[in-house]
Amino acid sequence: MGFQNEKKMKILCLHGFRTSGSFLKKQLSKWDPSIFHQFHLEFPDGIFPAKGKSDIEGIFPPPYFEWFQYNEGATLSALLIGYQIQKKVLKEHPPMKLLVSISGTKFRDPTICEVAYKDIIKVKSVHFIGAKDWLRLPSEELATAFDNPLIIRHPQGHTVPRLDEEATEKLRAWATEIIECNSKVLEKEEAKVNEEKKPEMPDKIDKQEQTAASSFNQRATEIIKEAKVDEEKKQEMAEKTI
Repeated sequence: MGFQNEKKMKILCLHGFRTSGSFLKKQLSKWDPSIFHQFHLEFPDGIFPAKGKSDIEGIFPPPYFEWFQYNEGATLSALLIGYQIQKKVLKEHPPMKLLVSISGTKFRDPTICEVAYKDIIKVKSVHFIGAKDWLRLPSEELATAFDNPLIIRHPQGHTVPRLDEEATEKLRAWATEIIECNSKVLEKEEAKVNEEKKPEMPDKIDKQEQTAASSFNQRATEIIKEAKVDEEKKQEMAEKTI
């Protein structure tokens, strides 16, 4: 899931079932670091301790965690984005701007799906779908819930895949496009704020200045008239003298 912080866009990286934030961080270290170097990645642990055997025991050290006692991070991420758009959660939080789904699926409860996926989710998304993943078809279904999703297929199973050169370039271009779009939005917002901070110029001159200007114009007119009369008198006297 993507958020915006003061310097970089933030990606909240939610791990899989009965694993941990540290394990997901290690998995993503297989990817070219240039892909997400313009983002700030955070890897929190699930809110519940694992209540059963973990598939990564013997591969990565405990502790292990769960999301809502059964749910995977990618599934939860997509759910939260849908719920936020429908104004069911995170109402005061800035809108989430992206989703990276690795073997993610729709939530299983039909009543929740009716809300979260009621409308096409217009958030930038990329979906990694493995040919040997036992959740391949549900992952395909989740991708259809998003507007113009990027789908990256790989020959592996239910895992964070190693990326070949083609997949790396696709993902890097996708991430770069998001950064560029977000920068344009921020520039417009900054320009708007700066415009609002400009002191308002009065449409009309202050009343005192108006009065002073009126008096000056009136006196100037009188002086011009007096000068004209004097000139006429001088001319008249000159003609009589002749």
